[in-house]
Amino acid sequence: MRRFSGTGSGRIRVRCIARAAAGLLLAPVLTGCLLGPEKPDLKLDIPDSYATARKGPDSALPPLDWWRRFHSHELTLLMEEAQTANLDIAAAAARIQQADAAVRIANAALLPTIDFNASATRSRPSTAGGGGAGGGSSAHTLYNVNLQASYTLDFWGKNRATVLAADETAISARFDKDVVALTTLVSIANAFFNMLAAQERIRIARENVRAATVILNAIQQRKKFGTASDLEEAQQASLVATQRASIPPLEITLRQSKMALALLVGRAPEHFNAVGGSMRALAIPRVSPGLPSELLNQRPDIREAEANLRAQNYDVEAARAAFFPTIPLTAQTGFESLALSSLFGPGAWFYTMTASLTQPVFHGGALIGALEQAKGKQLELLQDYRKSVLSGFNDVEQALIAIQQQALHERYQEEVVRTSELAYRKSKEKLEGGVLDIVTLTQTQQTWFTAQDTLAQVRLARLLAVVQLYQALGGGWSPVPVDTKATDAPPPQVEPANP
Repeated sequence: MRRFSGTGSGRIRVRCIARAAAGLLLAPVLTGCLLGPEKPDLKLDIPDSYATARKGPDSALPPLDWWRRFHSHELTLLMEEAQTANLDIAAAAARIQQADAAVRIANAALLPTIDFNASATRSRPSTAGGGGAGGGSSAHTLYNVNLQASYTLDFWGKNRATVLAADETAISARFDKDVVALTTLVSIANAFFNMLAAQERIRIARENVRAATVILNAIQQRKKFGTASDLEEAQQASLVATQRASIPPLEITLRQSKMALALLVGRAPEHFNAVGGSMRALAIPRVSPGLPSELLNQRPDIREAEANLRAQNYDVEAARAAFFPTIPLTAQTGFESLALSSLFGPGAWFYTMTASLTQPVFHGGALIGALEQAKGKQLELLQDYRKSVLSGFNDVEQALIAIQQQALHERYQEEVVRTSELAYRKSKEKLEGGVLDIVTLTQTQQTWFTAQDTLAQVRLARLLAVVQLYQALGGGWSPVPVDTKATDAPPPQVEPANP
């Protein structure tokens, strides 16, 4: 049992406490930071311009609300609804909340921890072997009220590196949300255009079924008068059946596209209905890709890969700092007394201060393994970053090629539709005049139907190519900097594999 007396200078005690408190408060300021490895060349192959881009790369840069340029009111409503109701975007936002909380947790290591403690301990010493029953002391209660503070000097920058890594991870989470949002919007556009294409192809198929049925009825009438054969009737009936059989697969595409849109806007299929329309009513926006160097800042997946690389750089620094000593400081002050009435008296006050140092000597290779593991992850993320940059350039080039060639394809296919329709009408006129056989008419009708259906598919491919370019460019140029937690973060730093 510890007993306290009222001797000693109170002024000296107060001075000691002030020094201890000052040391704890100034420790975060006085600690050093050993961050900052050399920055090797990232070896990024950034071209001056896109090979497929036309002149004037900045003449029609994509806006943030790029979907409005298709001039579809229904598509715009779906996009706006998805940004607030899509479940994938909501989950990505929740991951940002988790990352921000991780930053707060990591920041706590840079500050002292202070705890308040209060206890009352009742004890009675044993009387066995102490000279009989009368030799023992009576039971007593010890009261204790104190404040305890502790801090670990971040002299080697380990905690600071951990905080910076958490900051970069939080930034990465924000870019991940942008990736999810862009993917969602692109999926809505693709599903919407697939729905329009299915509607148009169904309309074409039904119109051709009606036209083929009219001819079949005419052949059957001619057969009654002996001017048409069974073979001609069977051939036309086969054509009608073939065109009718093409409708159910298109219905599947139509309805499944609507169901996909319902999921993307966070609604049950039973409570969702999309009207659709015609692809002919849509505008085909003209998009310029800008410069390849701009893509590094505009594509959220590239920015996410960059942030992940930055975070891993700091993880390497934290793993290296684990080899150096840790220096914890602790201080405790409070009151302790056997009597509750004298707990806050001058003789009951006490304090303790402790400083210690722990130097790792032998951990069985765990520290070396952790450092090598961090470096390996760093090199992996470096390659991921390089690949994301090259993939971005490749995506833009592929989208530009698809847009140019699909526009040309659509122009040629429109000519095919025009000439095949003309051939069909001429064949029908000759058949009605009795100078053409049914085989020729059947062939021209089938050619016209196929040409119309192909044109609808080509229009869809062109629309999807434009959407692909918007996605490859990151969804549009933002007029303001991206809102992140660390706008002054340093560029990616990577260590050589064998420093």
